[in-house]
Amino acid sequence: MIDKLTLEQCKRDGKILQLKIKNLEHGIREAEKMISESQMNEEALTFLRRKVAESNQDLSVLYLIDTTNH
Repeated sequence: MIDKLTLEQCKRDGKILQLKIKNLEHGIREAEKMISESQMNEEALTFLRRKVAESNQDLSVLYLIDTTNH
């Protein structure tokens, strides 16, 4: 979950917003690769899937801020 301070900074500064979006997109892609190629145990995979889901939610919020700012 994105903290309140980060959200406020993203609303005020488009560069920070774009950087945060790119970082989340990259992190999600990498985590999905790890999941698809993984030999991890189920507990670790579940944790990683949960983190991807949370990151996707955060990314949706940032996309909303981005479209609102334009």
